[in-house]
Amino acid sequence: MLYLEPKYLYRRIKDEIPADDYVVPIGKGVVRKQGKDVTVATYGNMLYVALESAQQLERDGISLEVIDLRSLLPFDEDMVMTSVKKTGRLILLHEDTLTGGLGGEIAARVADQAFLYLEAPIKRVTAPDTPVPFAPPLEEFFLPKSSDVNRVARELMAF
Repeated sequence: MLYLEPKYLYRRIKDEIPADDYVVPIGKGVVRKQGKDVTVATYGNMLYVALESAQQLERDGISLEVIDLRSLLPFDEDMVMTSVKKTGRLILLHEDTLTGGLGGEIAARVADQAFLYLEAPIKRVTAPDTPVPFAPPLEEFFLPKSSDVNRVARELMAF
């Protein structure tokens, strides 16, 4: 098993830590925010980008359902399909590049199993297909932001 710990989240996330031992089940995601208009499936750092976007779009009357995949292989396919069937729209948000990223696999599965429920194309909000830059300002430009999610969500609502 491979576990990646994003250092970006160090000291940024303030959450309750259970007093007892606990286990995060592999292959089981969590709906972090209920919504009715657009599903955003994500994980890791991008979860907080999605939640920020959901808060911003709520003011404009767009309701995002934010799914935290938590594990990628396996990922909670049933949860993704259930949410997409409810909202009819899907944004796949991740830090990886567009080409070869996990979003392509999830998009293929949704197109295969829930195509008739889609009211708009499946969209991916990802990093560009370039090497990760070293300089902090370039890295900031490289990573997806809530403004990117907001723009794509508004595009999907036009369908």
